[in-house]
Amino acid sequence: MENKTPGEDVENIIAMPTKQADPNWSDMLAELAETKSKTIYVQLFRHFAPKIKSYIIRLGLVESTADELMQETMLAVWRKAHMYNRTKAAASTWIFTLARNQSIDWMRKQKYPEYGLEEWHEEPDDEVDHCEQVVTSDRMAKALGKLPEKQSQVLYMSYFEGRSHAEISDRLGIPLGSVKSRIRLASEKLRMLWRDDV
Repeated sequence: MENKTPGEDVENIIAMPTKQADPNWSDMLAELAETKSKTIYVQLFRHFAPKIKSYIIRLGLVESTADELMQETMLAVWRKAHMYNRTKAAASTWIFTLARNQSIDWMRKQKYPEYGLEEWHEEPDDEVDHCEQVVTSDRMAKALGKLPEKQSQVLYMSYFEGRSHAEISDRLGIPLGSVKSRIRLASEKLRMLWRDDV
């Protein structure tokens, strides 16, 4: 029993009661990194495991695969807790990023068909939705940062400021055709960067 890695005995872990009603998950994850406390790990597992499984299913994977990837994710939490930096992300964001990376790695190995983030539909879970939004926003910011300045500028003005192509043309003092061309090129590059998982 001593040599078991936390998470192997999933049924027993999920059945255990939590000690706190509303713990600070970032504090707990930071403490896990320092102490390797199985009690803390069990609380993290009990809270995040079902949410991670739901998140992975929302990526389009079947339940059995989601179970496996959820366990891999939670095992990564145990092994990589020392890499968590609370100044860069909340515990939930860090854990959901691990889950996302595990899922994408699995899909690539299986040559799984590409999925679209915008196609997810499921009952809302505030924590899951917030983490998805943070992870997606981070990916988008990195992708936009890799575009040439002129392309990212028109894309930002069009999609984030809601300006028409004509308004962008007037504002930047460039032909309407150039605006359309830059948006088209930026969209194509963004799609490639997104697919390659920046």
